[in-house]
This record gives sequence, structure tokens and C-alpha cells, in this order.
Amino acid sequence: MGCFECCIKCLGGVPYASLVATILCFSGVALFCGCGHVALTGTVTILETHFSIVTSDHAMLTDVIQLMQYIIYGIASFFFLYGIILLAEGFYTTSAVKELHSEFKTTICGRCISGMFVFLTYILGVAWLGVFGFSAVPVFLFYNMWSTCATMRSPMANLTSIDSICVDVRQYGIIPWNATPGKACGSTLGDICNTSEFYLSYHLYIVACAGAGATVIALLIYMMATTYNFAVLKFKSREDCCTKF
Repeated sequence: MGCFECCIKCLGGVPYASLVATILCFSGVALFCGCGHVALTGTVTILETHFSIVTSDHAMLTDVIQLMQYIIYGIASFFFLYGIILLAEGFYTTSAVKELHSEFKTTICGRCISGMFVFLTYILGVAWLGVFGFSAVPVFLFYNMWSTCATMRSPMANLTSIDSICVDVRQYGIIPWNATPGKACGSTLGDICNTSEFYLSYHLYIVACAGAGATVIALLIYMMATTYNFAVLKFKSREDCCTKF
């Protein structure tokens, strides 16, 4: 067998779906964790500077954000390992392994491990749907503030007094009602929208939300791949079927 035929043979056994899902999962998790971490830091800076001057008013929020940042570290580490494991499982259930390492029989332990990956991937997929929805909340809040600032700057708005236009973050439950000042109006609100922290945090939240969506898509692909691989392992003893998923 020549080198070209050997390469074609190896490429035919690559689990392309698992490979694409792994790349998409790594990219999505990296965007969500990296951008989300920086955006949370910028959000704390905005709140401390413009909406809650007294530290005790937002002490709990600061602790929650720090906890979320630590959780982000754990999510990044977990999905890095889990993606590699699923990719390896995809490779080792392809026909390439069977042809390179001769015939092998599946065991109950192997089928149980494959079934565990199917179950865990389904659970993670449902969980990340919730994460995706949760990541859209700060995008909505920042968009409301940005659109309010855009309305004030618009010459078509016909506003008699911009000081009557306010954004009160207390109504979202982010900070308590007794926080000082709790809201920003008029030119003060415009100045907040022009800060680098607001601009950066807003766009980073958008990217983080997109990263969470990409991770959901990757997990859906993983669901199909692991389910297919489990079915192949289950029936391998009865049929000479090869998986290339």
C-alpha cells in the first residue's frame, strides 16, 4: 500500500463530526469564558463609579460576580478535558482503529462508558441552553442603556429636556433600592455610554452570548456523535458496522 492510499485510509476513519464539534466547543467556551470574565469586571467598575457609590450597597453583587468568575475558570478547564475525551472516544470508535489494531470485541464496560458520555452530553446540552439564555440578560440590559443614549443624541428625538431621561438599574434587581444614586439621567447617562468600560463590556457580553450559542451547537453535534457511536458499539458484536461519525 502506497503513502497516498494510506493517507486516504486514515482520513476515511477520522470522526469529522466530533472534530468539528470539538473545535466549535473550544472556540465557544473560550469566547464565553474570556469575554464574560472581562465584561463582568467592567460591569463592577461601572456600577461602583456611577450607580452605587457606597461600597456596602453592592457588596453582595461584587461577591456574586467574583464567584461567577471563579466558576468560569472551572467551566473552561472542564470543557477542555471533556472535549478531548469525546474526540478521543470518536477516534477510537472509527473503522481506522479497527483496521489498524485488528479485530476487537466490545465489552459491557465499554458500552457503559459510551452510554455515560451520551447521558452526560445530553445533560450538558440542556444546562448550556440555560447558560445561553442567562448570557443574553446582560446584553439586553446594556442594549436598553445604549438605545436610551442613542435616543438622546438623535436630532429626530425632539427632546425638550434630556435630564428627564433616566436609566435606573435598581429596577433590574442588580443593586438594592437604597443604593445611591441608583440611576443616571441626562448628560450623566450620556457620559456613561461614552466611557470605554461601557463600550467594551457591552460588546464583550455580545461576544460571550455568541460563544455560549456556539457551545450549544457543539453539544448538539456531540449528542448526535455520541449517540451514533453508542449504537455502533452496541451492535458491533452482531454486525460488522463501522462508524465514521
